[in-house]
Amino acid sequence: MYYLNCFFIYSILGHLLETVTALITKNGFKSGFLYGWWTPVYGIGAVTILFVSEYLFKNLHMHRFWETIIMFFVVAIVLSTLEALGGVLIEKIFGEVFWDYSSQKFHIGHYISLEMTLVWGAISILFIYIINPLLEGFIKKIPIWVTIIFIILFIFDCTKTFIVKKKK
Repeated sequence: MYYLNCFFIYSILGHLLETVTALITKNGFKSGFLYGWWTPVYGIGAVTILFVSEYLFKNLHMHRFWETIIMFFVVAIVLSTLEALGGVLIEKIFGEVFWDYSSQKFHIGHYISLEMTLVWGAISILFIYIINPLLEGFIKKIPIWVTIIFIILFIFDCTKTFIVKKKK
């Protein structure tokens, strides 16, 4: 249940982060493609970071500094790949482009840029050492009935999204 709860909490926090950023920058940006207050790519990214970091920390057996450097690059590449895959899938399924890095100097298509890859690497290090340790106790205390409610709401949201957006 821990990783499922991480998915939901970080999906919600990602949505809030993007919504607040859009309000501050006044760019009219809408976070995610679902109707609810979650952006799944953040939840998937968070769980991916947790799995990758656990695997690397268990198997590298190096000084923490070098593990962190390796972690930065591995997770940055994994998250950029995830972002590209998500962007392509959303475009193919819904015919929409939610983000476009074409204006950045070191971009590869719409969905990947070196600038954002470095941002994902830095955020992942903050996530591993600061954000997740701060929220881990809270996440572990989420009752199973709350998780079940999240699952039901998420399935309902996905179903509604696919039905409504496919009709367009």
